[in-house]
Amino acid sequence: MIIKQLTVFLQNDIGRLEELTRILGENDINISALSVAETETYGIMRMIVSDIDKAMDVLKDAEFTVKTTDVLSLQCPDIPGALHRALLVLSGAGISIRYMYGYSDAGIARLILKISDPEKGRELLENHLQSC
Repeated sequence: MIIKQLTVFLQNDIGRLEELTRILGENDINISALSVAETETYGIMRMIVSDIDKAMDVLKDAEFTVKTTDVLSLQCPDIPGALHRALLVLSGAGISIRYMYGYSDAGIARLILKISDPEKGRELLENHLQSC
């Protein structure tokens, strides 16, 4: 399934991440998945949130730099080789993976993938795999 991801660019300052989470919490916006990467001067927080439009508005109002991106949400059984089979389908079609993050719980791996062609990737995985 293709979903919207919120990307926020953060100054690498103490309290900036806390400020972001406070704003989202005060506005009843839940974070269901996230990834934080950093450089020396800034961080990149990628999130799946409960209300992306509201999150964009409140964070922009607080002077955060934000954007949305289409990503592929994928669920696989949490077994050896499952992710490999899904990646094989994508790479076999010439679709590159820019980044991914995820977790597993109760036998299911839930993954967020930024790929070069989300629509084609979604279609391929739906048509060629019962599950990963």
